[in-house]
Amino acid sequence: MAISLVKGQSQSIASKLSSILLGLGWDVNETEGGVDFDLDASAFLLDSKKKLISESHFVFFNNLTSPDPYQSVEHLGDNPSGAGDGDDEVIKVNLKRVPTQIQHILFTVTIHDAETRNQNFGQVKNAFVRLINEDTEEEVLRYDLTESFSQETAIVMAELYRDSDGWHMKAIGAGYKGGMEGLLQVYKPQPAMNWRFRVLREQVN
Repeated sequence: MAISLVKGQSQSIASKLSSILLGLGWDVNETEGGVDFDLDASAFLLDSKKKLISESHFVFFNNLTSPDPYQSVEHLGDNPSGAGDGDDEVIKVNLKRVPTQIQHILFTVTIHDAETRNQNFGQVKNAFVRLINEDTEEEVLRYDLTESFSQETAIVMAELYRDSDGWHMKAIGAGYKGGMEGLLQVYKPQPAMNWRFRVLREQVN
């Protein structure tokens, strides 16, 4: 049976795990305007100071793999509608292959074009992240988001981090304004670099 985490709780990941899947899911409430939601899962690959190592270390729908030769972190594809049960989007991590410069991996969910559509996470329910052993397909850890974020358009759901004891997973559940671009401003190295992230939805097709 999977271990359920509460906000702020960390859990060591068994050393026998080599390749894991991080499944993220959510449901959306019906809105009066009838505008569809488009939620996106992403991974921020951070150094020991919790800053992005480079633009290529942001794994999302327009950059599906990490830049290392093993492509140790891989986004398995965008699901614009979020339709269907279970995981809406999945990110794969090969724990044995992640370069040592990556000390933290943040798993986030953002609402695309939220300001234009007048959407926020107060209209999203049943959001969760779960860690799955890819070899056995067994759910190992799970965190169900219980808070309502009526103004926020980005959520840091969970974090993988490592120390001398190996990898750990921590339930975060922190909300931010500004969507994906807002999170990028938080985790870009300082002084800010003039990165041009390709986050426009129309560039995916």
